[in-house]
Amino acid sequence: MFQFMDLEAFRRAPLRRDPFDFVVVRGFLRDAARESLTADFPEIRHRGSFPVEVLTCGPTFSALLEEVQSEAFRRAVEEKFGLDLTGRPILITVRGRSGPGDGQVHTDAPWKLVTVLIYMNPGWEAEGGRLRLLRSPRLDDVAEEVPPEWGVLVAFRRSDRSFHGHRPYTGERRVLQVNWVIDERRRQWELRRHGLAAWLKRLGGGKSSSSV
Repeated sequence: MFQFMDLEAFRRAPLRRDPFDFVVVRGFLRDAARESLTADFPEIRHRGSFPVEVLTCGPTFSALLEEVQSEAFRRAVEEKFGLDLTGRPILITVRGRSGPGDGQVHTDAPWKLVTVLIYMNPGWEAEGGRLRLLRSPRLDDVAEEVPPEWGVLVAFRRSDRSFHGHRPYTGERRVLQVNWVIDERRRQWELRRHGLAAWLKRLGGGKSSSSV
């Protein structure tokens, strides 16, 4: 049994196929881990996605990352979406804050095969910042709306129809994002790109046009 993730909850959650393949799991992170993971979440002062390789992660958060990268979790994702991810690299990024330019509707890039979002906010009262899985590129064409509350997982198979976004929200909005990608060359490219963006943000620049 994993210390932080409830893999059986993920396996039990139904796969939704309308308007694209996705699954929502509430309680994916165990409540017993809430305090330690909240305290150990990387400090992020700027908008945008930061690869875990450029962040300072404490031991508890690092242990969660090990579970996310485990073969058991990969197999569960494969079974859920009917995919073979053997040999596909994994790219892990973290967001800590959201701003006015975030949340624009998008489908994710074609080089992403599966996107997994694990939200780590204590609660969520705001109307903005709630992830919307959409039937079309219109933000009001909602199939499912998910508040980014503690322990909620959203996973979907990327396609040309996997539209998602959220209404604007400014403030802390914590999410761990996991992507299986097409090959190592693409992963390395994204690590360099995100790493440069992270460096620019530390200097006070850089913009982010979408978030999840």
